[in-house]
Amino acid sequence: MRSLCARLAGLLLALALPARSEEVIVFAAASLREAFALLGERFEQSHPGTKVVFNFAGSQELRTQIENGAPADVFASADQKHMKALVDGRSAAGQKIFARNEPVLVVPKGNPAGIRGLKDLPQAKRIVLGVPEVPIGAYSERILDAASKQYGSDFRAKVEARVVSRELNVRQVLTKVTLGEADAAIVYRTDTATAKQNVEAIPIPADLNVVAEYPIAVLTRAKHAALARQFVGAVLAPAGRYVLALFGFRPGSSE
Repeated sequence: MRSLCARLAGLLLALALPARSEEVIVFAAASLREAFALLGERFEQSHPGTKVVFNFAGSQELRTQIENGAPADVFASADQKHMKALVDGRSAAGQKIFARNEPVLVVPKGNPAGIRGLKDLPQAKRIVLGVPEVPIGAYSERILDAASKQYGSDFRAKVEARVVSRELNVRQVLTKVTLGEADAAIVYRTDTATAKQNVEAIPIPADLNVVAEYPIAVLTRAKHAALARQFVGAVLAPAGRYVLALFGFRPGSSE
């Protein structure tokens, strides 16, 4: 009888304890914040007991954290450079391009500097760019180099003479414009939608622009590898592509 009571007590205690949840930790580029937040919610709904924990920052910062042992299961980068570094270092494997994006000029609402296109950028008194190590900064440099061949060899120098700040991720660049601390900046097209009440987007000519490719991969030291693979699969699935499209991302690889 005493043994039966003990077993019943143990059973009741087990039922009273909250169910243990599993976490999948996703390191993702800052420009993915809204899209991945919704993807995370949907993943949790379809995987009861699972919590998706995000770390959003510049791809170069996330790569450094991973290389220094930060716990993470999935990495989603805004360029291939930082993903390749992790793959070459055997910290990630099986990467796939899941989305594409494109840089645009962004100006405060009302466009006080009167910038009509990339050619007018040097007339802005305060320009903000990403640091060269962050994808948007590297893309910006490529755009300025291409523009220098069309608008004059000193075009990039004229623009850089007006740069008042270089930021560690694209959202920090955008914030400078929304706060009125910059007359112009280069961000991703998808970012402008998050601040459309405060900014205006100006397209960059296609022959001078670049295509930003976003790779995603499971990290080799992932503690929750099975869940990580499922999350990556959800991002690549038609439903995941639909969510990304809602936030303005173009399709990635068809694989």
